[in-house]
Amino acid sequence: MDTIPHSDYLIFVDESGDHGLIKLDSDFPVFALVFCIISKRDYIQSLVPDVQKLKFDIWGHDQIVLHEHDIRKEKKWFSLLRTNKELRENFYERLSLIIAEAPMTIVASIIDKKKLLDKYTTPFNPYELALRFCMERALDFLHEKGENGKRIHVLIEGRGKKEDDQLELEFRRICSNHCDWHYGSRDFQTMSFEPLFVSKSSNCTGLQIADLLARPFALNYLRPIQSNRTYDILDRKRPVKKIFP
Repeated sequence: MDTIPHSDYLIFVDESGDHGLIKLDSDFPVFALVFCIISKRDYIQSLVPDVQKLKFDIWGHDQIVLHEHDIRKEKKWFSLLRTNKELRENFYERLSLIIAEAPMTIVASIIDKKKLLDKYTTPFNPYELALRFCMERALDFLHEKGENGKRIHVLIEGRGKKEDDQLELEFRRICSNHCDWHYGSRDFQTMSFEPLFVSKSSNCTGLQIADLLARPFALNYLRPIQSNRTYDILDRKRPVKKIFP
């Protein structure tokens, strides 16, 4: 029987851009990874009900998956936003308010892939680099909250069996303190991180919110003077952010 107590927190993970280094997208040569850390109490009592109410009010049911790409392109369920200005403004205003008021801690890592290739002959995989930073900061946060000795579930949007297996291998390498990057490292053995790979079609509120946040971080780095309403909201939440290299 598993005797490790469950943490009072959940971590939701999503990304923007691809982590490949062979062929760079000239319009989007970055990779961004975001961790959203929230207490289960706030998740149950605040974030989930707020998102559910938005869905019921706009669509009449809660089977909508808030996907950043579909919202931005006004595709699928979000096509109705194209033809109803009042509904569109109401949706964006309420969604922005949910993000602004969500009691969550945000950790973000942005990898400039071109600079990474220019600086290192054999650079680390951008996903692994971003994951290590976010894991370190999550560990620091949870340590401050007294979560040592507990099991923390980390929910990650699945990308396919091969990719998920590779990521899980790196994830567990970090958690077992076997990721030697030749600098002072943290002890990840003080708590138990457990990855959960979740289907893209899953109606998981936390992952949907994480999906909405990754791209704004990447865009702010690429085009800092461009209007970016979501990033402005996130910046006021004082996220822990790191840009590599």
